[in-house]
Amino acid sequence: MLQSSSARRIARFTSPFISYLAPRFASRFVPHARTVFAGLGVAALLSACAIPKHPDSEAAAPDPFNPAATQLLDDTSWVLSGWKQADGTARAIPSADQGAPITLSLSTDKGQRHASGFSGCNRYMGSYGLKDGKLSFGTLGGTRMACMTPGGQIEGAYLNALTHIDRTGVQMRAPQQMQLVLDNGDTLTFDRSAK
Repeated sequence: MLQSSSARRIARFTSPFISYLAPRFASRFVPHARTVFAGLGVAALLSACAIPKHPDSEAAAPDPFNPAATQLLDDTSWVLSGWKQADGTARAIPSADQGAPITLSLSTDKGQRHASGFSGCNRYMGSYGLKDGKLSFGTLGGTRMACMTPGGQIEGAYLNALTHIDRTGVQMRAPQQMQLVLDNGDTLTFDRSAK
């Protein structure tokens, strides 16, 4: 049987004690003192080699509104999955089965922060910034198609919402989500997209 280096060290450390103490205790207390000491040595070895449980596996999820978390937004893509209004009601948003969902991509491809996406009817683009834990957008431009779809009905409100962000929350552990809390109390929730 091969012994690990830890087992050899423990055996080398305990062997002189066992040789010295075993005959003295054997005559008085235990007829098999070597066996007892050997068992204690094995128990010590096993307890020393036990793999501890990783503390992060049971840790609470980090605060999504931690300013450091927003720095993880560079080079990510998102799909709008929910819009909760300040009064607690949900606003209807277009989904993939109603055409194309509302998207947001944040890129640093050419050394500048560039935002783009689909706003329900048109494509939009512009600059974005990350400062003091908050996502913000510069002037957003886009195509000018007219749509009578659910996406066309919410497009103006969505683009306006991007200019009124009060707080930004980011959760990069599964399920990866981003929350934009607006200054009117509405909350937009985005799910991470693979694109």
